[in-house]
Amino acid sequence: MTNAPLVTPWADSVPPTRTTLWQLMVAEGLEPYAWSNGPFDIYSAHSHGYDKVIYVVQGSITFGLPDLGKSLTLKAGDRLDLPAGVVHDAHVGSEGVVCLEGHK
Repeated sequence: MTNAPLVTPWADSVPPTRTTLWQLMVAEGLEPYAWSNGPFDIYSAHSHGYDKVIYVVQGSITFGLPDLGKSLTLKAGDRLDLPAGVVHDAHVGSEGVVCLEGHK
């Protein structure tokens, strides 16, 4: 991973299934787990001591990057590579969100 967060949008017009995303993560050597939040939930700014990969299964979530002065919105199929130590917050969209996450 680089030192900057990277979003990889899902390339197909049809969103992937949870199984497809799970298989992609396992093939990459990750051990995915699922988490979800209700509409408009908020995580305050924080960081982690590990690199993480997040795929959105359904719904949407916006990650704020206060130190970089930008935000990244992910929807179904989109991937976020978030390096260790990057300060971020999160705002869940109006439909809630379901994600798969794995740590590198």
